[in-house]
Amino acid sequence: MTQKLVLRNRRKSPLSQWRYMDWSLLLIYIGMTTFGGVMIQSVERNQGLTDWWQHWLTGGVGLILALIIARFRYEVLMNWKWVIYILTNISLAAVQLIGTSALGAQRWINVGGFHVQPSEFAKVGIIITLAAILSSQTRIRLLGFFKVLIITAIPWFLVFIEPNLGTSLIFGAITMGMLYWGNVNPGWLILLVSPIFSAILYTIYFPAWLAWIALMGLISWRTLPWNWLWMPIVTGINIVSGNVGQILWNLLKDYQKDRLTGFLNPEQDPLGTGYHLIQSRIAIGSGQMFGRGLYQGTQTQLDFIPEQHTDFIFSAIGEELGFVGCILVLLAFWFICLRLVIIAQTAKDDFGSLIAIGVLSMLVFQVFVNIGMNIGLAPVTGIPLPLLSYGRSALLSNFIALGLVESVANYSAKARQGF
Repeated sequence: MTQKLVLRNRRKSPLSQWRYMDWSLLLIYIGMTTFGGVMIQSVERNQGLTDWWQHWLTGGVGLILALIIARFRYEVLMNWKWVIYILTNISLAAVQLIGTSALGAQRWINVGGFHVQPSEFAKVGIIITLAAILSSQTRIRLLGFFKVLIITAIPWFLVFIEPNLGTSLIFGAITMGMLYWGNVNPGWLILLVSPIFSAILYTIYFPAWLAWIALMGLISWRTLPWNWLWMPIVTGINIVSGNVGQILWNLLKDYQKDRLTGFLNPEQDPLGTGYHLIQSRIAIGSGQMFGRGLYQGTQTQLDFIPEQHTDFIFSAIGEELGFVGCILVLLAFWFICLRLVIIAQTAKDDFGSLIAIGVLSMLVFQVFVNIGMNIGLAPVTGIPLPLLSYGRSALLSNFIALGLVESVANYSAKARQGF
């Protein structure tokens, strides 16, 4: 009898390794990737391009990688955090040395005839590294807070100088989200971004800038150790930030400036920086409630929106599937976020919980910024819509992140059930 039970368990063991995965999350990833390929095909239907099947092929490879990663215990990565971090920085540095350029930026490395974008995989690398560091501290003190910022600053800088403003902003969102979940004092996070708001308020409304300076001084006094020392430092930094904002602005490339300000009034340059935004709003507005129908959108089929298969895929969804299609897409992303939060809350350790929150922060920021720029509420920053926009490196990195989260879900469930 004992031998029969052993043989039966051995027969079940291959499939049982994936038994406790979050299958609903996996299925929604597959569904969204499939839908993304359909919309890419619609966008490129009259251009003779075949990016849609490459999107599906990349998604298939990503799915295999996700299942493989979910099979192994994520805790092993704790011991490899510095190796992952070093490899991440090496790959980003290699872009500056042997990278290829396109559209005014040097972001890709040619590997076996394929253009690989290391910055996309660097997002996953920094999530693993920060999760390992934050989970090893029972209470994050100010020194640990600065340590996290310094660790993030190196890959962030390498991405920023490519230049790749959009991905560098994602690094910031990941760091902020993971620090918050890691129980960092929220006041420190406010102080961290305060110089940016100080620079903005200084040029917009001077009384508001003065009120902001006073508020930051109060927060620093209430939240920081040695408040008698830090309060004047924080106040001074915010005052200087307001005055040197113009200098920092001049460090940006011209196209980065146009992308950051063009959304405020795209009609000022309707054939230049405002063209994408105007055409995208026209496409989404013309879709009305139920859309013009798949392959029937005039803006989409007549190629009025450049790069629509990447950054502006949401405008094709709005035109051809209407308000209903847009809402369904938003609900799908909401469901993904819900599952990620649940996995983070039920993880067996802080390391797994922080991985899930890092992936959540990455996803939420990209969705908000991409859809925001499609409807004219955010600047055009070149951030793709996860799972839907065409981009092999971006899609693979999303599935690798999915595999990590599925590993957290898989082994956390096993731990609760005594496996």
